[in-house]
Amino acid sequence: MRELALTPDNPHLSSPTKCVGQPENEQFALNCTHEMSLSTLPEQISPAGPPDSEAVDDLVRHSIASSTRVAYASDLKHFAEWGGVLPASPDMVAAYVAAYAGKLSVATITRRVATLSKAHQAMAGNNPCQSALVKATLQGLRRKHGTAQKQAKALTREDLFAVLDAMGDSMKNTRDRALLLLGFAGGFRRSELVGLDVADIEHVRQGIIITLRHSKTDQEGAGRKIGIPYGRSRHCPVAAVTDWLTRSGITVGAIFRPITRHGHLQAERLSGDAVSEVIRERLAAAGIDPEGYSGHSLRAGFATSAAQAGASTIKIRQQTGHTSDAMLSRYIRDGELFIGNAAGAVL
Repeated sequence: MRELALTPDNPHLSSPTKCVGQPENEQFALNCTHEMSLSTLPEQISPAGPPDSEAVDDLVRHSIASSTRVAYASDLKHFAEWGGVLPASPDMVAAYVAAYAGKLSVATITRRVATLSKAHQAMAGNNPCQSALVKATLQGLRRKHGTAQKQAKALTREDLFAVLDAMGDSMKNTRDRALLLLGFAGGFRRSELVGLDVADIEHVRQGIIITLRHSKTDQEGAGRKIGIPYGRSRHCPVAAVTDWLTRSGITVGAIFRPITRHGHLQAERLSGDAVSEVIRERLAAAGIDPEGYSGHSLRAGFATSAAQAGASTIKIRQQTGHTSDAMLSRYIRDGELFIGNAAGAVL
């Protein structure tokens, strides 16, 4: 099944379009393969002059992040495999929610309903996801099954240092040391970390400045600069990155790349999943149970450790790029449980 993109040129999300051979009054299914031409787009979307189909299609595709398009396609495919069709009725969406209550997480079901909502918005028709029935069904789902989300364990400073102390001096060790220290010091998401290029690093007197050209919260590429200072401990992120680039001979392109089991450096960029694998592998080698850790553990660990060290939320957010204290609090709440603990004052 080809990808179902939530864009105006998607035949699955345009109600005026029918599949070949489709009865006049029949709802179209999500697996319809009819190709919609530019001329069938709504007037407010079609260009006023001679249409440049490829140029318009390219811009429309870039209006949504690629990872978001993949998630939308996955959600719509799941709905179709269940038996759903677009446009859907409130009864159908509510039945879909009920079918997976207790089988999928509340967050996953809620996200899939949000995708269906966006699909219906793109069709400019009635949105069943905004109906009282669907809203009540979702509320009942949250009440019955709870809304707690499983979060990655934070790789705090102490555990990170234990991991680094257990590492050797091979090529892969040098790469992983730089990966872990830079990821932690910058509070980076794994996608941000593996997306870094050599050109994104600027050496200054205090350390290095990383230019983050794209991120989850900066899809338009405005960019953000993050300072990585020289470390005051035995593990310095600036020295680790410098050592890695010198040893690997990388001067352009991706900073972090795969290494074969024979120690040969590959040309392609390291994947986000590989970051998770590195973290779990290194934790296990240091005698720490890797269960519950992921690529997000570096980011969570930095926020937690910085809060424990007394850093203000403003300064932590400057590093991590969180848009609000509420978002940041999901990371540092556990780390602050014992700071100024009331029980500690009386026991």
